[in-house]
This record gives sequence, C-alpha cells and structure tokens, in this order.
Amino acid sequence: MGQKINPLGFRLGTTQGHHSLWFAQPKNYSKGLQEDQKIRDCIKNYVQKNMRISSGVEGIARIEIQKKIDLIQVIIYMGFPKLLVEGKPRRIEELQMNVQKELNYVNRKLNIAITRITKPYGHPNILAEFIAGQLRNRVSFRKAIKKAIELTEQADTKGIQVQIAGRIDGKEIARVEWIREGRVPLQTIRAKIDYCCYRVRTIYGVLGIKIWIFVDEE
Repeated sequence: MGQKINPLGFRLGTTQGHHSLWFAQPKNYSKGLQEDQKIRDCIKNYVQKNMRISSGVEGIARIEIQKKIDLIQVIIYMGFPKLLVEGKPRRIEELQMNVQKELNYVNRKLNIAITRITKPYGHPNILAEFIAGQLRNRVSFRKAIKKAIELTEQADTKGIQVQIAGRIDGKEIARVEWIREGRVPLQTIRAKIDYCCYRVRTIYGVLGIKIWIFVDEE
C-alpha cells in the first residue's frame, strides 16, 4: 500500500494501450527502445524549432510508433495541427527527411501521419505545456493551475489533479503543491485516467509538473 505507480502502466490491457507497437528479439529490444526515443525526441525538437508559438504550447498529445519489417508508421496526435501544416505545405516531408537522416534508415520506409485531437485541453501533455509556458512567464502557480483547470472543464472531463514540485515562485525551499477538481479515482483500474509528467526549466531551477485527468469510467 502507498507505493507510487504510473497510472498508465497500471492500466495497461484494461483502459490503456501501448504507445509503441512492435516485436523484437530480447537481444535487440534495447536498440528498438532507443530508436523509439530518438524518433520522439527528433519530432519534438523539430516542432520546437519551427513553431514560434505565442502561447508556448506545441500541442503534441502523444506519438504512436508502429514498426513492421520494412515500414515504420509514426502517428502524431496533435491538438493544433495547423501549427505544423500552415505556412509550409512541405513541413511533414521535411520532418520525415529529418527523422530519416537522424536514424539513417536505408532499407526501411518511414511514414509520418498527423491526427487532430478534437479537445486538446483534455490531454495532460498539452495542459502541462500550457502550465509550463505560464510558469516561465512568471505567472503565479495558482493562477496558472486554475486557468488550466478551467480549460479542462471545457473538454468535458470528470476530474483533474495537478501537482507542481520544486522552487515554486522562486522560494528558497522546494515544496510540493497540488490542486484537485472533481473525481480522480487512482485506485480503480476500470477508470480511464490520462497522466503525464513534465519538466520545466525556469530561472529558479527545474520544476516538475504532474497531471492526472479522469476521462471516463468503462
């Protein structure tokens, strides 16, 4: 009892699926894992470099990777796909080229697709980016969390819990603050809970943001 566990791993096979789908022999497993991480990092770096967004939100909810023998299919779930497509119609091709160059694929084809999310602020990653942007601009953490909770309420979620840890508001001693709104039943495996852990670098040091969103009960 009382042991902390990742809510997504806890629900695998019931309400949560894997973000990477592929099979590998035990000796090649770590290589496949590192490859996935490289693909995700490469996409996030590209989006950060090319999107000068006023709100500071990149809008990537999650990146799913499916690997076949001669094809790697990457699906990017974005809240604001206009950011990637507008301005340059060749952006996706350019992104594909970047990832291929990074991983120097020769005999495997890479295919990147973008899927739009209807309610972006119902996803913890996008919400964490929003809060991180506010904290970087030195907005009070309570104000930032309250605004984030207001945004999730518009996305028809049943409950949300936000936790921030570190030197909040530049205080000398690090502390943990959290706010919960609605229901967040973490012990119930049937409850579909979306979770993310996000780091934000501020001038005072690194802050950690954790968000749990109770989406639905099956």
